Amino acid sequence: MVALCLGASFLSVMSTILYVILALVVLLLMITIHEFGHYTFGKWLGFKINEFSIGFGKAIYTKTRKNGEIFSIRLIPLGGYCAFAGEDEDDKEEDSFNSKPCWKRIIVLLGGVTFNFLSAIIFSFILLVSFGYDIPKVQDATLNQQYVYEYNQTRPEEEHLQSLQNGDVIREVNGTKVSFITGNTFNVLMSKYKVDDNFTLTVQRSGEKEWVTINMTKFDDGKTEGGILGVESKAYRYTFWEALRDCVPLTCAFAWKVLVFLGMLFTGGVSLSDIGGPITTISVVAEYSQLNIANLFLATNCC
Repeated sequence: MVALCLGASFLSVMSTILYVILALVVLLLMITIHEFGHYTFGKWLGFKINEFSIGFGKAIYTKTRKNGEIFSIRLIPLGGYCAFAGEDEDDKEEDSFNSKPCWKRIIVLLGGVTFNFLSAIIFSFILLVSFGYDIPKVQDATLNQQYVYEYNQTRPEEEHLQSLQNGDVIREVNGTKVSFITGNTFNVLMSKYKVDDNFTLTVQRSGEKEWVTINMTKFDDGKTEGGILGVESKAYRYTFWEALRDCVPLTCAFAWKVLVFLGMLFTGGVSLSDIGGPITTISVVAEYSQLNIANLFLATNCC
């Protein structure tokens, strides 16, 4: 028994270590994308670049290009940089950073966040088309169908309810579209109703739109089952064109939530202690990635 517990503990520790390593890789990817944005715009606008580095600290790999640019990978994977000539000094050479017009320097400085935003759009597309996000798709409606049958048998004088079917994609709740982009997630919309309330779901069933009258299901333990409706569901995977249509609005919605959070710093809604640096990012990504791979894309978008 002791050996079994030790084995389980060892596996748990190794699993945590692997997720932390994965989080480090994700953090390094985001930093590299950011610095590559500076690099790309700098090259496009004619800035001289001394070094492009992934990580910081002691260099473990370096390569010098024919034009004198140094590419390096450094020991500590918690940062990176794109070093421009004359960036930290009053260098008047034609291709140095401080000799360039102000508008060019601003574009280069914004290049990092621009590339991060573009990469977030790509991650959002992959999330929607591979895993789905905010729209539920019914996997098993057995409990719901059983409840609806019993409900209709015991209350024949009332309007008969309808049951969900396997494969139903829930698009609207009482006429309001399910959408993270507008803040109307499925759970938010359902939170407006209490046990025994009736409401109408608009579902996509076999390519057709159907309207299903549902009752908020309550079971013997006093709790709702399977995400409120007595059904087992998972996120609906978007089609290619649906994901292409919604990946930009979804990314903007994530970005807006981050801006709202930052704005709360000035209103006192959150404190500086709620904001972390690279270590916090690693912790968040590691925690999310242990849940499932879809949450890894969410953490990548939000961090």
